[in-house]
Amino acid sequence: MKEIESFLEKIERIMQGQGQYKFEAYSFIMAALHYTVTKLDKPRHVTGAELLDGVRRYALDQYGALARMVLNYWGIYETLDFGKIVFALVEVGILRKQPNDKIEDFKDVYNFEQAFDAGYKIEDKDEP
Repeated sequence: MKEIESFLEKIERIMQGQGQYKFEAYSFIMAALHYTVTKLDKPRHVTGAELLDGVRRYALDQYGALARMVLNYWGIYETLDFGKIVFALVEVGILRKQPNDKIEDFKDVYNFEQAFDAGYKIEDKDEP
């Protein structure tokens, strides 16, 4: 229970300082990171590009055709926003980074419209 309280307090501290993103954006990044790591052969540090791919896949999995709209509602409009969230989580000690990790790793990695709108496909369960 203390870990949850500590997590919430740290997110609150980030939000008071930045105020740019809704609480759900931080929770989403943590869930997307977990999703990304579980797809690896073995647990290890993930790069910004790997995390962004996992974020895209997780968002489409969770929110489908509404993924971009949900992310926008939370204040996320571009891949750099994910980087800002990740580095804010690093600053408060929730996440760790490697020396070669940098915020620029998250800049202009993909276009939201292409990644989320065009990237969503409805599966036809009747097809073999």
